[in-house]
Amino acid sequence: MIAQFEQERTRLRAIAHRMLGSFAEADDALQDAWLRVERADTGEIDNPAAWLTTVVGRVCLNMLRDRREHAFEMPDPVIDVSEEPEHRAVANDEVGLAMLIVLDSLKPDERLAFVLHDLFAVPFDDIAPLIDKTPAATRQLASRARRRVQDKPRPDVDLPQQREVVRAFLRASREGDLEGLVSVLHPDVVLRAGALEVLGGRNVAGRAGLFRAFAARATEQFAVVGNEIGFIARVDGVPFSIMAFTVRDGRIVAIHVIQDRRQLAALVP
Repeated sequence: MIAQFEQERTRLRAIAHRMLGSFAEADDALQDAWLRVERADTGEIDNPAAWLTTVVGRVCLNMLRDRREHAFEMPDPVIDVSEEPEHRAVANDEVGLAMLIVLDSLKPDERLAFVLHDLFAVPFDDIAPLIDKTPAATRQLASRARRRVQDKPRPDVDLPQQREVVRAFLRASREGDLEGLVSVLHPDVVLRAGALEVLGGRNVAGRAGLFRAFAARATEQFAVVGNEIGFIARVDGVPFSIMAFTVRDGRIVAIHVIQDRRQLAALVP
């Protein structure tokens, strides 16, 4: 079974990351799961992949339930910094910052039901025992979570088109062009940076103007953050921030910013 675990490690880590929102915590969960697998009697298990999924799911569920109340922390997105990353094939199992933030707001049982069923096609009959619910009740939890996720902003154009809108945002930011910023921001845009949340095009444009403070020294490296276009800003070669953008109808409807130094060090090559 340990050999099977290693074969499944990439998928299991993806499950743990969607459950916990943190690559470091996902690695901790896999280590815990590995120890459980090592001690378990697995001789009569018919479907090793499914069983390993439930082991990792249970570990992650326990970690979520044990979390104490803490200040909001931006989740860890999957980042692709390859040359012209928007031209790569988008991976179906990747999620952007917007979805990770919504997932982080779900109750542990809801998150487990949604992640395992909707993102990894685990049957409700297999999920129900993990949360001591009936399959019908588990289905209801996933449905409730799905409605929350569907309310999040989603891009409606391809990545190259998103990049052009973000280029216009950067250009207006450098020039201090308030009206130019407003023109590429949706009136109901949301800017989130850690615990800070700013609503509305003109309010966000005013905040985005702060970009000018380091624009003269900063360089931007475009990246795919989850499944959305974004960039990594560096000052003197050191990562300063990651910004991810959601674009709809040629306008930015959401901006998510990561500026925590430890998080940046873990995410950026």
